[in-house]
Order: sequence, then structure tokens, then C-alpha cells
Amino acid sequence: MGSSAEETGLARLAATVERLRAELHEVRRAADDRALIELAKGILVERLRCAPAQAADQLATLAARTGRSQAELAADVVNRAADDPIADASLTGAAGLDGGEEPPAGHAEAAVRLRTAESAALGATDVQAAAHAVLETALLPIGATAVAVWAAGPDTSLTLAGHAGFSAEEAGLWRQVPPGLVTPATSTLIERRTLWHTTQEPPSIGRHQLTGGRVTALARLGGRVLGVLEICWPGGCPEPTPRMERQIEALADLCALTLNSPGPPARAGAALAELAALADTMSDPALVLVPHLDPQGHIADFRVHHANASSAVRAGGLLLEAYPFAAGELLARIEHVHATGEPFRSADMPFTAASTAEVSITRHGGGVLLVRRDHDDQARLLQHAQRLGRIGGFEENALTGEIMWNAQMFSLYGLPPDARPVPLERLRDHVHRDDEVAVGLFLRTVLHHRRPAATAFRLERPDGVARHLRVVAEPVFAPDGRLTALRGAYQDVSPQHWTEVALAVTRDRLAHTERQSAARNRLALQLQHAIMPPSHGRMDSFGLRISVRYRPAQKEDLVGGDWYDAVVLPSECILLSVGDVAGHGVEAATGMVVLRNALRGLAATGAGPARLLSWLNLVARHLADRMTATAICGLYDPATRVLRWARAGHLPPILLRGAQGTELPMVKGPLLGAFADAVYEEGRLQLEADDTLLLYTDGLIERRDHNLRHAQDRLLAVASRTAATLDHRLDDLLTHCNSDTDDDTCLIGVHVR
Repeated sequence: MGSSAEETGLARLAATVERLRAELHEVRRAADDRALIELAKGILVERLRCAPAQAADQLATLAARTGRSQAELAADVVNRAADDPIADASLTGAAGLDGGEEPPAGHAEAAVRLRTAESAALGATDVQAAAHAVLETALLPIGATAVAVWAAGPDTSLTLAGHAGFSAEEAGLWRQVPPGLVTPATSTLIERRTLWHTTQEPPSIGRHQLTGGRVTALARLGGRVLGVLEICWPGGCPEPTPRMERQIEALADLCALTLNSPGPPARAGAALAELAALADTMSDPALVLVPHLDPQGHIADFRVHHANASSAVRAGGLLLEAYPFAAGELLARIEHVHATGEPFRSADMPFTAASTAEVSITRHGGGVLLVRRDHDDQARLLQHAQRLGRIGGFEENALTGEIMWNAQMFSLYGLPPDARPVPLERLRDHVHRDDEVAVGLFLRTVLHHRRPAATAFRLERPDGVARHLRVVAEPVFAPDGRLTALRGAYQDVSPQHWTEVALAVTRDRLAHTERQSAARNRLALQLQHAIMPPSHGRMDSFGLRISVRYRPAQKEDLVGGDWYDAVVLPSECILLSVGDVAGHGVEAATGMVVLRNALRGLAATGAGPARLLSWLNLVARHLADRMTATAICGLYDPATRVLRWARAGHLPPILLRGAQGTELPMVKGPLLGAFADAVYEEGRLQLEADDTLLLYTDGLIERRDHNLRHAQDRLLAVASRTAATLDHRLDDLLTHCNSDTDDDTCLIGVHVR
């Protein structure tokens, strides 16, 4: 009896909450309608030259005559007066106002939705509030259940600026989207158009809960792309008609208003004044440009807001009036920089019909700074000669510290044109470690003894490409003997070097086949040691103590493909992995490098262990010459102490808790590279303080005279022994788990503090 009364009370309380929610929704809708009607009354007062009361009567009379609501008629009035993208997206016609035909069905509702969404977005205090307003007023009525407003960075990165319909936990996972990660929003940002997505791929916010369709549209303001609006439906998307696409783009542009937050006009004017002052400090011609819009709000040209003394252009005019030849590539580059904020630099940009120039274009607030440096014929010939000879020149001012590089220097170093030049004294930071001694002697001769010098070395670039360079440098002195500058040049001699290497290898193969085979094995061993040195690795962070051991095979011809990895990801989770590529030699070692680095890169996407192994399986099949391998992939969350893990044909990890050691369950997962449609299961383990987790490869336990189960039982027995430290435990395992196959061995110990 008591239980029935309690259920009745809960039902009544739920009904009351639902009624109050409905009443609140009606109050908000009525307030939005009133705001729209008041705006229309103001327009009628201005157009009809009547009193506010007469305007209200006129609106009520017209609504009664046409059989439409006052809100719908008010939307018509505003659209006729505004002539903006929202009016174009609504396509409501003008029935009842000027004798026009009745608009098609559904257009009046769209007009009211868009205008009330505009009013709510403009009244929002931030992007988060604007997202809620757009969802409630414009999108819920057409079936959408969630929106995300992304702020765009110049490098195609995204920041979640506002959201509605998603949980706070889900939003926290997608707060930042790094460059290179493909999502629906980044696809729209790259392709610069509205996209309709009918599947869950690529991944995005809420992809597990909302598996229906999505639409992504650019949020633009005055020609600038400020972000992306992403709209989610629980089922399929609405029909992608031109009218629906215009409505979605109009909503995206509303969100751009809150993304922009330009502040008062005085602040924008002060920013342009600062940019003009910066242009005046430059010796090269510099222009401060602002967009010039056509009646439809599109960029038609750029107006010269300010020109420095070196420019033969007057302020106030249009760019194409001063440089008609800029209507091609140059104007397109300026528009792109203004839209995206991505800087642009060219060493050879056509500027007039008869000349080219070095051009730099950057965006600062709402303005664009265009700086050019004209080329003369001799300079152009020298530049071509340097490019063909792969020669880069530099000069360092010893008094001011200023460094000047030509364009070829940035290319040699693998740096973007707007990067900071590398000082000569820091050259040692960018060379191969085997060449550090030679480079050190070169720097001592130039910088300390102040004499000309030259040397050859291997340059390690940020993109991973190694180049063989030769550098020549000399000091420059003033008449009084003071050092004033360092001048020099780099030349890329990689083709000559690799030609010599190829000839030497050919001679060695013809004359010393056996020695070449031994050198091949040593190369594999060096590669393996370079990736996983046999020294004791250790990492203490995020409440974990991680130690690793790697024991290479004693025979060079048995060099295998075992690997381990322990790295902190951008999400602050920790990637733990071990693996073993089938086979021995260079193929196994290089395959190990491919899979280990691929897994580390894929883990930065934030995917789970099972998904990571499914992707790594595709790498093994298609990108690594169809190799096979076993692997364990684990992701540890320091905040919750939860380990998620998956296996690909590998032996399961061991958990040491208290005085007992147990193997983790054998979750399903085939070898990497064995099947194209491999499916991997994911395990979950809640770790506790003082737990120890062991991950290892089969080289630790394999024996020819015992089966695998016997070897695993022996491993459990040794692992369960008492040990003073984690390092002692790992050393004890390497000593007493007496395998006899002379295979490589990787071992990771993870202790929870």
C-alpha cells in the first residue's frame, strides 16, 4: 500500500515538473514573439508615419484578414525591411502587405523561427547561451536535438566555444580538436562549404549517443570564417534543399556574431591605429587593408586604410584601383588570409604586369597587413641560382642580434617562411649526434677564434627528413677591429652524398656479399637500439611509476621486431603498449618502427584501445608490406585509475595485487595483419593503490622443452615474489624466467602509487 502511494506521488511530481517546463517554454516563446512583433511595429511606424497604437492596430487587422498569426506577419515585415541573409533564407513572400501571393507552406514558420533565433542569439551573453537559444528557438521545431559551435584557429584546429544538447562530460572530451584530426567540422572548414553527413564517420562530439545525420556550416562575418556550426538529428537529416541550406547558413552566421565579440568601435579603431603605426616602422612598402563589401555583404575588394611612406598608394582608395593586376592570385591570397587568419608569404608573387615581389600577408584583428619587397633583375638571377644550387645564405648582426635568412634557408631547414631563424651558435641543436664534434670545432673556430671555417654535417629537420649539408661562415669586422656580423651559406649536398653511398654499396654487394649480410644485421640491431635502447627506462608521472626493460637477442641474425612504448598523450591519458612483429632482421625491425610510431600517432586522436588496434591492423595489411604482429594496447586514465586495454594475439598482462598475481582475461583479438575485417574487444580494469601491472613479449618465457602454459605459470610464480622496488622486480623476472630461444624481450612494469 505504501509503495503504491509513493509511486502515485512520484508520478504527480513528474507531471507537475513537465507542466511547469511546458509553461516556461510557452512564456519564452511568447516573449520571443512579442520582441518580433515590437520590432515589426517599429518598422511600420517608420514606413507608414503613424503612431505606435495605429501600427499595432494595422498589424492586428492584417493578421486577421490573412488568417495568419501576428508573429508570422511580423516576420514578413522585418524580412521586407531588412533584406538580409535571414530574409533570403526565409523566402516568405509578402502576403497581406502589398498584394503578393500567399507564400508556400512552411515558409512562414521558418521566418518566425529564424527571426526569433536572431533575437535570442543577439541577446545571449556568450557563445554557450547563443547555442542554447538557437537550438530551442530554431532547431528543436525541425527535429534537431543538439548543436555545437566551434571556434576555428588559423591552423584548422577547433575549439568548442558553445554547445547544447550534449552532456558536460562529452563536451569536455571535445574541448579541443587538434590540426589534422578529421571531423565533420574540420571537413567543412577545409572545403569551405556546408556539408551533410549521413553516417557516424568521421567521429565528432556525441558520436555514441547521436548516431543520426549531421549538418556542418561555416560561421562567417564580413568575409571572415570564425568557426563552424554543427547540428545533430537523432535520425536522418532533413532533405538538403537549397532553402534548408540557406536557413542553416543563416543560423551559422548568427553564431558568428557571438564568436566575434569585437567590442566597442573605439577598440577596433585603436587596433587599426596600432597596425598603421607598425606599418610606418617598416622600410618596405606596407599597406593596411580592410574589406570592401558589395550590397550583398560579400567581399568585392579591399580598401587601403593606411599606406606607409614607402608605398606609392594613397589611403582611402581600393586595392584593385592601385594594382589592377592583383585581381588574380594576390587578391585571392588576401581574401584567404582575411577569412582564415592563416599567414601567407611568397618569395615570387606577381604584383604588376611586369614585375614580381616578395610578399607577406598577415591578419591582425579586422585588418590585413600587406608588405612587399620588390625584386630587381640581379637579385632575381641570384635567387634562381641559389635555388638551383640548393644554397641558402644568412647574415647575423653581432650588435643587434638580428638574423637575416633568404628563402632557400627556410627550405633547407624544413621550416615555414614565417618561422624564427636559427642562430649559428645553436646549430649543434639541429645536427645528428654523430656530427656534434665536427660542428663544435667549426663553431669554436668561427665564434671563438673568429676565423673563417667550413664543415659538413647531417641536419635533422622538424619533418623528420635528414639532409646532408655543408656550411661556410666568416666573421665581419669593423675598421676598429670589433666583430659586427657573421656571414655564410649552407649548401645541400645530399644528392652527391647519396650517389657516393649508392656507388659504395654497389661495390660492397659485388665484392662482399657475406659482409653485406652482416652489415644488414648490424643495421637492424642499430635501428632497434635507436628506437629501444637496452638501458633502463623509467617514468614517474600522474601517480604512476613506469619502468621498462629491453633485452636484445644475443645473435645479430636473430634481431627481432619487439617493441614497447609508454607515453603521455595530449588527453593526459597514458599509452602503454608492447608488441612483437613476426620474423627477424631488417624487415622485422623496420616493421616494428612503422607499427610503434603509427600506434603513437593514432593514439593522439583520443580513440579507445580496440579502435586503435583495428586501425593498426589496416596499417599492418596495407602500409607495412602485409606483416603480421602481436600487440597489447592500453590507455590509463590517471583521474579515475581505470585501464582500458585490448590485445591482438598477444599474451595477456599480469596484475599483481597484494601477494597474488593473476593474468587479465583473454579478450578476443586476432593477430595484426591477419584479417582485413578483424574485430577487437576491449577490457576494463580498475586499478588500486600499490597495484603492479606487467606487460611483456613472449621472449621472456619461451622454452623449447615446455609448453606455453607451463611457462606462463612459471612467470606468475616469479612475479608474485616479494620485491623491494619495481626495478628489482623487473630485474628478477629477466634473471629467473629462463627462456632458451634467444629471442628479443620487452618488459614494462607499471606501479600505482
